[in-house]
Amino acid sequence: MALKIRLYFSDKIQSDLVSHLTQEQSHYVKVVMRLKKGDYLSVFNTQGEWNAIIENYEKKGARIKILKKVRDKKNERNVWLAFSPIKQNPLNFLIQKGTELGVQKFIPVQSERTVVKKINITRVKKIIVESSEQSNRISIPEINNLQTLKNFLSQFPKNGYLIFCDLNCEKNNLKNILSKKIEEPVCVLIGPEGDFSEIERKLIIDLKQTHSISLAKNILRAETAALSAITIVNYHLNLS
Repeated sequence: MALKIRLYFSDKIQSDLVSHLTQEQSHYVKVVMRLKKGDYLSVFNTQGEWNAIIENYEKKGARIKILKKVRDKKNERNVWLAFSPIKQNPLNFLIQKGTELGVQKFIPVQSERTVVKKINITRVKKIIVESSEQSNRISIPEINNLQTLKNFLSQFPKNGYLIFCDLNCEKNNLKNILSKKIEEPVCVLIGPEGDFSEIERKLIIDLKQTHSISLAKNILRAETAALSAITIVNYHLNLS
């Protein structure tokens, strides 16, 4: 049985359940993917992943029947990304690739030098779902509403690890920081264009959960820095 596509199904899933895809999903499978009655697909949510079959196309949408469960949700590394909002195209790229790399939570943070003041949360959620479908992951990352840096730092989990990508840091000691089994969230923090102000930098460094690292000698674009840091963090977490 060759499964051609995966779709996120927000409702409860169980074997033999008959339900309908959304209008947007129905258009996708019928018009874009050209699936016909009797063709198979895969549906998933936080409960796991199931094989399904298209029973018919109706006015309400594509009617599907859930067949059998093929995959349970696995324990995943609790990696977060806190970032200063950037322009739409780089932001879309950042969200897409961050989802593919396993980020569990995206946290937009407003700082003194943040240029972009708003984020279209609805659009970001759509990108997250599409990226999860395409990257074969089951979990769907969260996206928080925009908050101030001060608020983010004050509410950061006491047992968490805040990996601060600091232009003024000359070392990368992640190997030592993440060398043990970690259950609490590991959050990468990326600054805005022009970096954090000195006052903000002091607030970040003074937080006991903060661990400063250096990514490169060159100055990186925000999306490049974020994805590089996530990749490095994942590497060290997988070694522990």
